[in-house]
Amino acid sequence: MFKVLLIEDDANLFKEIKERLSQWSYDVYGISNFSEVQEEFTAIQPDLVLIDIQLPKFDGFHWCRVIRSQSKVPILFLSSRDHPTDMVMSMQLGADDYVQKPFHFDVLIAKIQAVLRRVYNYSAEPIALNRWNGATVDFERNTVTNEAGSIELTKNEIFILKCLLEQKNKIVIRDELINSLWDDQRFVSDNTLTVNVNRLRKKLDELELGHFIVTKVGQGYLAMDED
Repeated sequence: MFKVLLIEDDANLFKEIKERLSQWSYDVYGISNFSEVQEEFTAIQPDLVLIDIQLPKFDGFHWCRVIRSQSKVPILFLSSRDHPTDMVMSMQLGADDYVQKPFHFDVLIAKIQAVLRRVYNYSAEPIALNRWNGATVDFERNTVTNEAGSIELTKNEIFILKCLLEQKNKIVIRDELINSLWDDQRFVSDNTLTVNVNRLRKKLDELELGHFIVTKVGQGYLAMDED
């Protein structure tokens, strides 16, 4: 049973979401003190975090930043705010997806299931290491290492890199990446993929590898390999 931490201050909405998720065998926890979200997160050690933006004390962006600094647990935002800036901000902070309120519960379940499959199942695949332009990509530890150092990637970032490395020097079209990463492109904006790829490229720049992820305008991306 997956443990879900629902950081939501609307008592009625919290109760409704908890009841619905419980029907799908998720073990749902709430926050008793919104000044101690970090402490409660550490105590619960959830497999997934659902978080609202507008919260008492500090907003959801703050707590996303705090949680991401200590954990790679998948994070989904639930918010009535529909401005693109909020969606982009959530992805830049390391969130895995953004669900706008009011939402159809089937959509929420689909997104939760897609994220959990992606995060907790793909590491069972047999290929754990990959050599790429003098660097070692470790798909189990979510790291890329070369002589310049080592970086850690989020689940989304390592998954995107894996998809590109499986077809080195070939263009992977955007729709293929979206379908692979989010299972159903109806549930994600095209801009979300762009944000994740840009974030991946920025991290790879620390190892002087960012330029090997090439954007093909109107098509997709490719991972150049000179090894």
